[in-house]
Amino acid sequence: MTRIALTGAALVLPTELIGEQALLIEGQRIVGWTSAADIPSDYAVKRLNGGCLVPGFIDTQVNGGGDVLLNDTPSVEGMHTIARAHRRFGTTGMLPTLISDHPEVTDAAIGAAEAALAAGVPGVLGLHIEGPHLNPAKKGIHDAGRFTTIDESVLARLTRPTRGIRLVTLAPELAPPGTIRRLREAGVLVAAGHSLANYAQTCAALDEGLSGFTHLFNAMTQLGSREPGMVGAALTDRASHFGLIVDGVHVHPATLKVAIAARGIAGAMLVTDAMSPVGGSATSFTLMGQCVEMVDGMCRGPDGTLAGSALTMAEAFRNAIDMLGCSIIEASQMASGNPARFLGLAEETGAIAAGLRADLVHLDRQRRVTRTWIAGTLEELGE
Repeated sequence: MTRIALTGAALVLPTELIGEQALLIEGQRIVGWTSAADIPSDYAVKRLNGGCLVPGFIDTQVNGGGDVLLNDTPSVEGMHTIARAHRRFGTTGMLPTLISDHPEVTDAAIGAAEAALAAGVPGVLGLHIEGPHLNPAKKGIHDAGRFTTIDESVLARLTRPTRGIRLVTLAPELAPPGTIRRLREAGVLVAAGHSLANYAQTCAALDEGLSGFTHLFNAMTQLGSREPGMVGAALTDRASHFGLIVDGVHVHPATLKVAIAARGIAGAMLVTDAMSPVGGSATSFTLMGQCVEMVDGMCRGPDGTLAGSALTMAEAFRNAIDMLGCSIIEASQMASGNPARFLGLAEETGAIAAGLRADLVHLDRQRRVTRTWIAGTLEELGE
C-alpha cells in the first residue's frame, strides 16, 4: 500500500489552521499528521512549495464543463469530461446536474450516473435532477415547455435505487402532498427551487423532509416584512442547507453576508451552477434551443437571463474570502465540510481528518489550485 507524507504546506482543518506538519496518507485514507522529523521511514515524502492543503471541494450543482453539457451528453463519457474539467479547479466530488428535460433524457442521465459510479469515475458522487417539476413563474433559463407534474410514474423514476447520491430540486407548492416524504423515505435528497412557495408552504415542506435549497435567493420567493417567503424559511431553519452562487452577480455580496449572519456558516454551501464553458474553450453554447453566450464572464440567454454560470469552485472559494470576508476555515466549511454533511458523506470526506478519504486540494500562496488528490490519487493539473 502506498504511503505518502505531504510537507511544506499549512493544513486547513475544520477548526484551525496548522503549519509545519506533514500530512500522512496511506492508500486512499488520511492517517493523520506529524512533524517532519517524525515522518515514518516507510513514507515517501512529497514536498509542497508553501500554500495550504484544504479538503477537496464538493459541488452539488454542476450542469457542465469541458464544453460538455449533461443534457446534451447524458452518458458516462459526458460525466467523465465534466468531472475532469472541474477537477482542475479543486472539485474532487460533484453531482452532475440535469436541467429540466424530457423523461427519456432523465432516464439516460440516471443510467449514466449509475454506470459512472460503477466504473469509479473520479469525482462523480451521484446525480442532481433539477426539474422539470418547477414553477413556470420562476423558470429562469429552464424551458417551461418541458415542465411536468409529479405522478406515480415520476416517483417511480426518481426513487429508482441508486449506487450514489440522488438530489432532486422541485417546487414544493406544486408537489402532491406526501411527495417529499416518499422521496426521502427512498433515500432521495430533496431541495426546493424555482418556486413560488410562501413561508408556510416551505415550512410544511421542511416538516415533510425537505433537505435544502437550490441557489438561495435565485428563482424563489424573497424575504419580506410580512411574508418571509422561501428565503425566510431557509434562514430560520437550522437543519437544512442552502447553495450560494458567490460570483458577485447572481446575488449581491451584502445579501450573502446577511444570509450567513442569519443562518451561520453551518447552513451554507458554495455551488457553481456551472455550464459547459468551465474548463473548456467555447464562449457560447445552446441550451434547450436557446443560444447562451458568455458576457463579461457570465452566461446569459438571448434576453439577458442568467443561464447558470461560468464560475469554478476555486473562484467561489476565493470570493467567499475576498467578497464575504470569510476566513479560510469558513470558506473550507462552505466548499467541503457542509456539502459533505448535506450529502450524508461527512464520515467519508469533506475534511482533513484521520480516517477520511484523502480528497485534497493544494492551494498556492495566491489560493490558486496547483494539484488535487481523489482517494489518494494525485492529479498535477491545476488552474
